[in-house]
Amino acid sequence: MLSLKLPRLFRIDQVPQVFHEQGILFGYRHPQSSATACVLSLFQMTNETLNIWTHLLPFCFFTWRFVTALYVTDIWNDSYSWPLFVYMGTSCVYPLASSCAHTFNSMSKNARHICYFLDYGAVNLFSLASSLPSVLPESPHPGLPAPSQQRPHRILSRRTYLSLPRFLEIQKPGLCKMLRVLAFAYPYTWDSLPIFYRLFLLSGDGAQNEAALYHQKHTAMTLLASFFYSAHLPERLAPGRFDYIGHSHQLFHVCVILATHLQMEAIVLDKTLRREWLLANSRPLSFPQIAGAVLLCLIFSLSNIIYFSAALYRIPEPELHKKET
Repeated sequence: MLSLKLPRLFRIDQVPQVFHEQGILFGYRHPQSSATACVLSLFQMTNETLNIWTHLLPFCFFTWRFVTALYVTDIWNDSYSWPLFVYMGTSCVYPLASSCAHTFNSMSKNARHICYFLDYGAVNLFSLASSLPSVLPESPHPGLPAPSQQRPHRILSRRTYLSLPRFLEIQKPGLCKMLRVLAFAYPYTWDSLPIFYRLFLLSGDGAQNEAALYHQKHTAMTLLASFFYSAHLPERLAPGRFDYIGHSHQLFHVCVILATHLQMEAIVLDKTLRREWLLANSRPLSFPQIAGAVLLCLIFSLSNIIYFSAALYRIPEPELHKKET
């Protein structure tokens, strides 16, 4: 009979320091795993298994939502829905990129960094799509910034502040974590100002509807995701107890997916319930505007991925990583 031999797992002291996760002591894969071994690890319990599946399964769900919405919409003649479909499409991309990053990040030290560079690029694309003005319906107000203003600048800055810390994560882990949190917090807060203004300061049919509760839940879930990402709880309090199930990155993944689901429900409701109000009070984005923004994001992200990936091979090994123990 055919038998399948699953890859061997290692303790934290048996893998290079670049692979170490705070509070995670067991369940590490070989630091030079083959692509086949990485795929096989999806079907054994490692400290990455649930990180993979908590985004791989939602990728399937969001893809189903996206395809279903395309099927029932006259996409060529309904320009009002174009930003929504860009958003729904990118909501499929970032979970898939994250799943792939967690699947193949044990192939080598450099592969680990490159996997997360690609992951950050997908997150950047999703961030752009979720902040398009006609996707997140905003209340026009002269004192508030439009989410689309200076997006290319923030795209580039986010990519830089997400990628650069990977070169310092061993020497200065606290600084790296702070830069990554800020890279998410700053654009999210800026882009959400019109929504916050609408939810908490405006009243009437043009602002409040059934979608408002979803927006509020989305904000709460995003804050909870940020907490788990930065706090490393509960594994920091009980190292070794949450290596396989229940550590902070898994909880972060779950919160991020729930936040995306709640945001998508809010957007779909808003696009339906506020259609007449939005068409009367705002100008829909044209195809060149949407395509141009997405193309700029892709160019900036791919440029950063190529630059930082090449830098991995230019920097001497002792400068990039401390001596392994």
